[in-house]
Amino acid sequence: MTPFWVSAFLDLADDDFARGVVFWAEVTGYRVSSPRGDSEEFATLVPPQGDDFLRVQKLAVGPSRIHLDVHVDDPQVAAEEAVALGARVVHRSRHGYVVVASPGGFVYCLVAHPAGVRPPPAGWPGGSSLVDQVCLDIPAAGFDEECAFWQAVTGWELQEAGPEFRRLVRPAGIPLRLLLQRLDDPAGQVSAHLDLASSDRAAEAARHERLGARVLSVNEHWTVLADPAGSAYCITDRDPETGLLP
Repeated sequence: MTPFWVSAFLDLADDDFARGVVFWAEVTGYRVSSPRGDSEEFATLVPPQGDDFLRVQKLAVGPSRIHLDVHVDDPQVAAEEAVALGARVVHRSRHGYVVVASPGGFVYCLVAHPAGVRPPPAGWPGGSSLVDQVCLDIPAAGFDEECAFWQAVTGWELQEAGPEFRRLVRPAGIPLRLLLQRLDDPAGQVSAHLDLASSDRAAEAARHERLGARVLSVNEHWTVLADPAGSAYCITDRDPETGLLP
C-alpha cells in the first residue's frame, strides 16, 4: 500500500524534551502546537504554510531517537503487507494506528492522518533551508534486506547514491525523502537521523550553532551536527526546493 505522506517524530528523552522542542522549532521556524496525549507527551511543529510533517514526543524511558509515521489509507491492511515483507507488528492502537518494526528493527507507525500540501523552504538571512530527509542508518549485514523492504513498503524507485548510500525517489508533494546508509558496523539495530537541505551550508551551520548545536564534522557535501540534546543530524548542500545536489 503506497504511502501518501511521511512524517518524522522526534522522540525525545524526558530530560531532553524542553530544549529539544525549542531548538527544532527555532531551526525550522515552525510553531509548537498545544500538547496532547494522556500525559501531554505529544506536540506538532506547525509550518506557516502547508501541512505538518514534524512532530515531537516525550519518552517515558530510553534515549532520544527518530521514528517515522507512514500515512496510508488503511493502516491495518498496510501492516499485514509489511509483515509479509518481513516486518513484525509491535502494537495495534485503539486509536487506529499500528506500530511496526522493519526487518532491521527500525520502529515506525502506520497512520491514516490526512495531509497533502508540502511546506516550502524557510528563508533566513543568507539563504533558505528545509528538513526534507530521513536517513536510515543500517548495519552492513542487513543493508540489502532493509533496502528491499523499504522499496517494497513505499513502492518508490530505489537508486544508487554512492558507495554506501541508496535513496528512494519520493513522489511529488511528499515532504520527506528516504536515504539509506550502509554503516561500517556489521550488526545492530537500524536507527535514523534527520537531514536538512540548505542553499548555503556554512551559513546554515553557523545559524544552528547560534541556536545551541555543535559541529561534529564537515564533509564534501554535508556537515554533521549534534543538537542540544546530543542527537546527530546533517545539513547538506542539496537544493531545498528539489532535494537534489545542485
